[in-house]
Amino acid sequence: MDGLNLNTDKMLASIDNGVGTMTYNQPEKRNAVSHEMRLAITEILNSFAQNPEVRVVVITGAGGKAFVSGADISEFDSKRSTPEQIADYGAVSRRVGEAYASLGKPLIAMIRGYCLGGGLATALNADIRIATRDSRFGIPAARLGLGFGFEGVKSLAAIVGRSNAAEILYTARQFSAEEALAMGLVNRVVADDALERTVRDLAGEIAENAPLTLRSLNFSLRETAKDPGDRDAARIQELIDSCMASEDYIEGRRAFMEKRKAVFKGR
Repeated sequence: MDGLNLNTDKMLASIDNGVGTMTYNQPEKRNAVSHEMRLAITEILNSFAQNPEVRVVVITGAGGKAFVSGADISEFDSKRSTPEQIADYGAVSRRVGEAYASLGKPLIAMIRGYCLGGGLATALNADIRIATRDSRFGIPAARLGLGFGFEGVKSLAAIVGRSNAAEILYTARQFSAEEALAMGLVNRVVADDALERTVRDLAGEIAENAPLTLRSLNFSLRETAKDPGDRDAARIQELIDSCMASEDYIEGRRAFMEKRKAVFKGR
């Protein structure tokens, strides 16, 4: 993508008709996430956040076998064994989490194949998750002796409920797409050959809507995950007010009265 000098070809980024797509591109390792990929993820997401042409973001995995299968375990001895390495790993991971949290735009996870561990934590960053029928979900931390971060536990419990989260975490087993759908972990399950069309249609539908309203709704939805006392009510109202004072609000009203599709410009 123009303007981005990524340190790796294991992460890909593109923009098409208002939709920014970020692809985890290490299919030979089922898109396991390496250190260099984490650095690139932050750069891509920050670029999408700042680019007014991007109205919706889609994240996916290359190769057809996995969305993201988790962290690249082959790096653990060299990147995650000493206290210093663990601290550095945690700092980089936090920056990735902050980049997802501050994106400020609707985010869709297009899931095909394995979505495990850190991969499932990645998918939990999305507002909407669409999966194929053969997708598999799980968090194997308890079988690896790993500590699984609190934010990931909190996000999982908020989406599927405490009891379902407990089963996912305690058993460390893989769950089918149908089980994930029943838990509310994914929004839809579709045939493999319908996945890209379904996601593109959904992303296109969202991209046609008013960007300032989408920004406001995205912020409000993310604030619902916080304790009431920690929510930024002033910022929520500020974003709502910016919608009401925008040219897009005038355009939306006129388009409705004229019975035509509105053309929103994000101002």
